[in-house]
Amino acid sequence: MDRLTAAEVFVQIAERGSMAAAATALDMSRAMVTRYLAQMEQWAGARLLHRTTRRLSLTSAGEQALAHSRQLLAVARELPRVAEDERQADPVRGLLRLACAQSLAQEVLAPAAAVFLQRHPLAAIDFRVDSRAVNLVEERVDLAIRISNQLEPGLVARRLGDCASVVCASPDYLARHGTPQRPEDLAAHRCLTYSYFGRSVWEFADAQGRPVGVPVGGPLSANETQVLLAAAAQGVGITLQPVYAAAPLLAAGRLQALLPLWVPQALGVHALYQPQRRVPPVLRALLDFLVDWFAAPGHWPAAPAGPARSRRPRV
Repeated sequence: MDRLTAAEVFVQIAERGSMAAAATALDMSRAMVTRYLAQMEQWAGARLLHRTTRRLSLTSAGEQALAHSRQLLAVARELPRVAEDERQADPVRGLLRLACAQSLAQEVLAPAAAVFLQRHPLAAIDFRVDSRAVNLVEERVDLAIRISNQLEPGLVARRLGDCASVVCASPDYLARHGTPQRPEDLAAHRCLTYSYFGRSVWEFADAQGRPVGVPVGGPLSANETQVLLAAAAQGVGITLQPVYAAAPLLAAGRLQALLPLWVPQALGVHALYQPQRRVPPVLRALLDFLVDWFAAPGHWPAAPAGPARSRRPRV
């Protein structure tokens, strides 16, 4: 039988002076009250009450049992309050497994995680860095950050922002092969592409917002942004990359932005997680934090300046 309930029954009997009064107070049958009292005496190994036709009184063992029962009930009432106090003090606690690509982790999410963890010292983040789209269920991932316009069904997606891209090549490559003037010119150039996309088609919008798609190919492909950027900086070819990743090489002059009159198709930045009845506070806090982080220009760069950059591309 439940010891906590038995303690409550015993306290009510002692305070009200009868089992009938205790049964009424607890909305319990007289027979059930009798069973709980018998169980209490069995646990104590002694008689707890003197029973007479007029009244009940505590034995010496009953006096000790009453004190212990009151302590037990006081502790039981205090436990939810302690847990609630801890939640109110800092509800953001626990481990989150976060999956993302290497370039996004290195350039954006690692600095963001550092600030988040400073604010919430009871939280922890385990980065799962991988260029492929991981299965959140099979790999026990709590949150995935993906740059894509094609999201698999069955997951909750929260949009963090837009990822602008830039077509770029090294000055050395352009000196040897010429500078493309229109998107269609890319078909004749050595273009460095993502290996998991199959045949690549780079999408643009012109100054009037009209879409332009160009099939491209070249001597090198990879499944990681930093590899393609490094190859482009060495003069291997032209590449289409996120602005956030290419910005340092563009600023250093190792890469040069191309096609200023056309805007590469923007991709959405999404935070993905499994549907659940109650989102853990630590996950909700990180989602809200990342929305603010990506909204800050200092953390998430805009597209390079150009005549067509003010028009939102079609995606």
